[in-house]
Amino acid sequence: MLFAFCSGFLAALLLTLLVVRAASPHGVDTDLSGPQKFHARPVPRVGGVAIFCGFVLGAGVWLLDGDEWRQPTLRLMVCALPAFAAGLIEDITKRVSPLSRLLATVVGATLAVWLLDADISRTGIPGLDWVAGFTLGAALLAMFVVAGVAHSINIIDGFNGLASMCSMIMLVGVAYVAFRVGDLWLVACALLTVAATMGFFVWNYPGGLVFLGDGGAYFLGFMLAELSIILIGRHERVSPLFPLVLCAYPVVETVFTMYRRKLVRGRPVGLPDAVHLHSLIYRRVLRVPVRRGDATHLTRRNSLTAPYLWVVCALSTLPAIVFWDNTAVLILVLFAYVLAYVSIYWRIVRFRTPNWLVLRH
Repeated sequence: MLFAFCSGFLAALLLTLLVVRAASPHGVDTDLSGPQKFHARPVPRVGGVAIFCGFVLGAGVWLLDGDEWRQPTLRLMVCALPAFAAGLIEDITKRVSPLSRLLATVVGATLAVWLLDADISRTGIPGLDWVAGFTLGAALLAMFVVAGVAHSINIIDGFNGLASMCSMIMLVGVAYVAFRVGDLWLVACALLTVAATMGFFVWNYPGGLVFLGDGGAYFLGFMLAELSIILIGRHERVSPLFPLVLCAYPVVETVFTMYRRKLVRGRPVGLPDAVHLHSLIYRRVLRVPVRRGDATHLTRRNSLTAPYLWVVCALSTLPAIVFWDNTAVLILVLFAYVLAYVSIYWRIVRFRTPNWLVLRH
């Protein structure tokens, strides 16, 4: 397992370097003027290729040792392929709509229901448990959750190291709980994904030499969602709210973004803007001057943003893994997290940022 972990890390490390060195007009983010653009030079945004290939190669090394878990692992790869492929095509062509990417993710989730029994038969939420009691309802809930989580990872992918590190934090949480209940296959899949992502992360943070891209974001979101669904499906001890609290940061960010765009500003939900929490931290919390067009200073300010959000992510992940089998406590944690998120967002957006948050230089 350790050899497989190292193989996944090294494969992603070398593949990412290859992507950086061989960067061409295809898959390179040359748009520096969009509302969510915080880089000063064209950067290849196909880092997801290295993560996907790193996972596949690491799993290949792991499965050489025996065939006990070969079939479910191969099935998981097949299920992840539509979400990854749709995101990668968007990275290269810029012509795949958000709806098309979501539909591709739903296709992958449907395959997982069929091949891995990855449906949601319990939720811990009154009303939804009734829906989950039906075969079709359980399948539809899984499709919705997988598409939502995958999209939410893409939503928070705005700065160097942000989405990738948050994904690793949450995947380690999945691996920990899987280990507690003795599910070594889930432990291995989660840690292999972490290993492959770490190989990419070395080049992405802090220098921003390569971006995660939609392919990488959708793949990580898909893996995080599917492994969590399989975990609660296999083990009754795990609270059905564990995945929701574990992924609270990207999920709350996505739901709040939809609310803000549609109900507060009256704009289409899919229209990009620059008022995500991570964007506000970059613009209003980091008091680091940047000379216009100075790539070095802009990259430095970019890299200082992500650690704030790593903490935001960890603040839900840590209680989730501590109280993974206690639904009542997880409900309280979720409510407290949402209140804290809205409170800090409200203060920053109204130029009332707490002094302890501000970084000056």
